[in-house]
Amino acid sequence: MISKKMNGKLNGQIALEFDASHAYLAMSCRLEEMGLKILAAFFSRQQEEEREHALKIIGYLHEVDGKVALSPVAKPKSDYKSVRSIVEAAVKAELDVTKRINDVMNLAVAEKDHATASFLKWFVDEQVEEVAGMRDLLNLVKLAGTNLLQVEARLRHEMALKQ
Repeated sequence: MISKKMNGKLNGQIALEFDASHAYLAMSCRLEEMGLKILAAFFSRQQEEEREHALKIIGYLHEVDGKVALSPVAKPKSDYKSVRSIVEAAVKAELDVTKRINDVMNLAVAEKDHATASFLKWFVDEQVEEVAGMRDLLNLVKLAGTNLLQVEARLRHEMALKQ
């Protein structure tokens, strides 16, 4: 039901989502090492979400009789020196994922692949939320300066509201 080119793009997106999951796990581990358990939990949730995105695309490929081709997961950076550098990397990663999702959506539109475009709309909308959330976190980290406990308290409150 989908073109070979689209199948390849979706497999590339699966790899990117698993790489993002792995990168967020590394960030979570580094934050745990820094003693920032709430930030670590936040990034742990992010890594689970990215994994779920990959699995969602895998499920779609199965539904449209596509072929799943998994790639090795890239070794993530783990030697971050500050919380700010972690969050800046997360913002950059979300912007990269957004660009890639948009590229896949552009292909779906060009190929008049309405089913895949419909499927990808969820990801397009999700990326708006992901980028905004990471930018908000970066602004919070900048405002807190060296008082990262304020960031922890704010995140604890926000995470509790989402449960």
